Formats: sequence, structure tokens, C-alpha cells
Amino acid sequence: MQYDPIKRSLGTVFNKTPFLRKLFYNLLDLLLLRAWHVHHHLNPVIQKANAENKSLNILDAGSGFGQYSYWMSSELKNCNILGVDVKEEQIADCNNFFKSIGRENVAFSVEDLTIFRKENKYDLIVCVDVMEHVLEDVKVFENYASSLKPGGMLIISTPSDQGGSDVHADGETSFIEEHVRDGYNINDIKEKLFRSGFSKVEPHYTYGTFGSISWRLSMKYPILMLGFTKLFFIVLPFYYLIIYPICFILNFLDLHATPVKGTGLLVKAYR
Repeated sequence: MQYDPIKRSLGTVFNKTPFLRKLFYNLLDLLLLRAWHVHHHLNPVIQKANAENKSLNILDAGSGFGQYSYWMSSELKNCNILGVDVKEEQIADCNNFFKSIGRENVAFSVEDLTIFRKENKYDLIVCVDVMEHVLEDVKVFENYASSLKPGGMLIISTPSDQGGSDVHADGETSFIEEHVRDGYNINDIKEKLFRSGFSKVEPHYTYGTFGSISWRLSMKYPILMLGFTKLFFIVLPFYYLIIYPICFILNFLDLHATPVKGTGLLVKAYR
């Protein structure tokens, strides 16, 4: 199914005031297991930068709603963040919101990741739910490597080929129609990153048994119901009141597990 119209509807609801936008970000952080994993792996970087009073230049590659830029700019004492995306409407919304809350160290720009490159510019690049939408992935990885400072880190969250995008057998189609690939083979993405100029690559599976159940309960079923009728917006808060305690436990278990396979991948790569 197409996910963008549903995301656009959510954006319309939560863009009305800065308070609603912040509430939306907090809800995403609570619900999305990938946010749990990304935060978990970025926390040591943030703590080290804060302890050393170091300012980080950060690229939020495929910034979407801007929730990761908001979280990082809230957690870091000193940083400059650029969020880039191909969707002009989302970039405009993000610039308006961050301006309204006075975060002048965060800006957003319409950019194509297959072209965008800033030599030796960034300490950290965050790329969440992006690479499954990009056909020319090696070109993007090369741009990331060139844009990082020596020793800089790239963090990627993306579906794996072990059932990512809810594809479990040949002939099945992705749950999200906008995906150009169902998921990465863990060795394939590692090889591509090395070939693109990274010196160290650390991939591991996410969304194991616990996480896959949580994803269905917290994301797949609500999205399907919203795709069927927008009236489900009325029922949605009550649905999550019932289901979220279960998803919270499942997310916690997935975060602290080391699955031998999973439907997601979390990859850290260093220049």
C-alpha cells in the first residue's frame, strides 16, 4: 500500500501548533522501534560530545518529519544540523517549526542524496528509513563517505532481506509500495559500504521475534486500518491505549536482544 498519503494526513493533523508537533515527535519516539535502536546507538556519541563540550556537525539524510533532528538538537549541548529531503512540503514544514521554537542551529533543505555531497563536512550522518527508497544506493554511500570527516560515523536503519517490508517469500510485494527494494542482505550492504570508502562497518539485525510482533501491532495494523478509512483516526488513541503496554515490553526485549536474523538492519559505518 502507499504510505505517503497517510504520512501526509498525519502531518496535516500535527502541524497545526508547535505543541502538537512536539507531541507527534514524542509519540513517534515511543512507538517506533527503529527510533529506540537509533537513540540507543547514538546516546554514547551524544554523551561523549557533551562531556567534551564538542560541537557536532550533523546531516539528517532523508529527514522526513524532522523527528531525529529534533531529538538530537534536544540532547546535544552544541550542534549544527542540516536535514535534507526531496519532499519540498516536508522541508518547508520543518523549517517553519524549528524557526517557531527558536532552534537556529537546525535547518532543512531540499536535496537529492544521489547528488548531495559536502567534502569533509560532517561528524555524523543519520539515515533512517531512507535507503529502501533509493535505487542508486552506492552513489549515495559514496556521497556519505566523502561528506564525513575522517573518523566520522554514519548510522543507517533500513529493512533487511529477512522479511523486511513484510516480504517473506519470492513473489510477495513490499508492504510499502514506495520501497524500491524489499530489504538489504547484511553482507551486501557491508560490502557496498566498504566499496564506497568506509574503513569500518558494523551491521546487525533488529526487529527480531519480539520486534516483528511489535511492528505488526503498533504500525502495520493501524496503517492498514487508516488506509481503509480515515475514520480510524478517531479510534486510534483508544487502540494504542490498549496495545502500547504490550509493544513497550516487546520493544524493550528487542532492543536488548541479539537476534541471529531480523526484519531490520542497524548499520554503523566509519570513515
